[in-house]
Amino acid sequence: MLNLTPGQRRFLRAQAHSLNPVVLIGDAGLTEAVMKEIERSLNSHELIKIKVASGDHAQRESMLAEICNTLDAAPAQHIGKTLIIYKAAKKPKLVLPKD
Repeated sequence: MLNLTPGQRRFLRAQAHSLNPVVLIGDAGLTEAVMKEIERSLNSHELIKIKVASGDHAQRESMLAEICNTLDAAPAQHIGKTLIIYKAAKKPKLVLPKD
């Protein structure tokens, strides 16, 4: 899992504000197909929003950790049922601040 500084997370949250969710995790949870779609979306967008149907906060936290650990990504934010995840591309579009 990538580690971000508070300033970098703040920057990514600001960038993600206008984004629409690109992946919806339904009642079936993190299936293989969902993980592949998240990976494909991260590879093409770097920063994505994911909506989770589950009402359980702890379950959403574990999903966020599993996604980030599996895909070597960084959690930028978890607010309500929305997860924001970042993974730098080979040719990054976003330039993170140094702090």
